[in-house]
Amino acid sequence: MIVVIAFIANILVAIAKSVAAVLTGSASLVAEASHSWADAGNEIFLIVADRRSVRQKDDGHPLGFGREAYVWSLLAAVGVFTVGAVVSVMNGVQQLFDPEPASDYLIAYAVLGVSALLEGASLLQSVIQARRTASKYRRRSFDYVLNGSDPTLRAVVAEDSAALAGLAIAFLGILLHQLTGDPFWDSLGSILIGLLLAGVAILLINQNRRYLVGFNPPDRVRRGAAEQLLARPEIARLTYLHLEFVGPSRLFLVAAVDLVGDGPEEQVARVLRRIERQIKQDDHIEQAVLTLSVSDEPSLIV
Repeated sequence: MIVVIAFIANILVAIAKSVAAVLTGSASLVAEASHSWADAGNEIFLIVADRRSVRQKDDGHPLGFGREAYVWSLLAAVGVFTVGAVVSVMNGVQQLFDPEPASDYLIAYAVLGVSALLEGASLLQSVIQARRTASKYRRRSFDYVLNGSDPTLRAVVAEDSAALAGLAIAFLGILLHQLTGDPFWDSLGSILIGLLLAGVAILLINQNRRYLVGFNPPDRVRRGAAEQLLARPEIARLTYLHLEFVGPSRLFLVAAVDLVGDGPEEQVARVLRRIERQIKQDDHIEQAVLTLSVSDEPSLIV
């Protein structure tokens, strides 16, 4: 839902900025228009990420399709860099050497003000969702957005935050241009907006890369999983535990356990399968695999 809201907001803002950029000749507004069109395109990737990542697992994909969220979010982050950042910096550098006369500053300020309201509303929606979800997992909102497993929420919050920061930079660049009559400030604003977008893109690319190559959950989650396993009456010891994100809030669990008693092989296998089925009933567990511990393996300290 927040992605759709952000997409609609970005389309409206991009149109307004593009018209204002043509009327005013402002380099900062050209950068902001490029920024908004890039964001609108990126929201399409995020919508695809949301839809494809929730598909049910099949025989060919035993760990599900959750990682599709990180693939499409990575493509969206690359889009921020290649479209928004590069175009903004190039436009700013070009305007430094061949500035266009700027006019109609009131139009620029009006568009920036309306854009700030729309971007702020979109950011507010995403922050509310982030707080709600972070509270559910007993994490701080900022930490959950930055390091959590939901790439779509992280992208929307990052893009909306960068959009508001970019609007502030554009406002200062246009204002200084108007006050001093020097187009340098407007051009500098465009370059700074591009660098801001590049920084956000690099952050998002790196976070998605971490989850694509295999990212372990926080120690708190590992301790909770270990405690739940050891709380089962059939399990005496836990000697190995592997948890890995395979999608937003979805984990792959592998554990080596020592069962209570010394039953025959068939009985032990049935107990392990039953425990696996029970573990997979948890909404956060995509797949669970249990194996037997060796007697000389040390127990994990929880």
